[in-house]
Amino acid sequence: MKKTFYLMRHAQTLFNVRKKIQGWCDAPLTELGREQAALAGEYIKKANLTFDKLYSSTSERACDTLEIITNQPYTRLKGLKEWNFGLFEGESEDLNPPLPYRDFFANYGGEEEKEFQQRTVQTCEQLMSAPDVTTVLAMSHGAFCGQFRKYWDDYSIPELRRDADIPLNKKRIGNCAIFKYDYEDGIFSLSAIINDEAQTLFLNQ
Repeated sequence: MKKTFYLMRHAQTLFNVRKKIQGWCDAPLTELGREQAALAGEYIKKANLTFDKLYSSTSERACDTLEIITNQPYTRLKGLKEWNFGLFEGESEDLNPPLPYRDFFANYGGEEEKEFQQRTVQTCEQLMSAPDVTTVLAMSHGAFCGQFRKYWDDYSIPELRRDADIPLNKKRIGNCAIFKYDYEDGIFSLSAIINDEAQTLFLNQ
């Protein structure tokens, strides 16, 4: 049976504005972030989207975004948390190594890239393999969305596959970007991206 999975990045935070590395550490939403979340909620209403289950990363920025979008009950999951950047958490983004990061952060107490990517895949598979759901919304983070998309890229519809000459991690994932996947027979196929740029207004979709 085909199911639908919506994976979303949280709204803008103070650390996003201040260019701080933000993985397992946290920062509050900005006023713009709250506006982004409200617009996402309006889009969901306008599109008549309904969800059997809703989930969020345990990080406050993700939970706060989801609570602005909807008043439906949801479950917090550690598996939906962002990449753990170890000792670089909360430091300036200027200290990031050149892309791709690969296992750089594992040398400083963070997660290996493949370990993190497997967490994204296993967590989302667990959500969608439940027999009592057909449509799920999961609130997570930018690198989480990027690594999950990278893993399933070969199954995306052709126009959404990343050009072989453009690394998957080079294109920015906007705050409140929503990735729509079809899920069937254990495969996630990306079928739409909503608000792929941070300043795009949902109501103009």
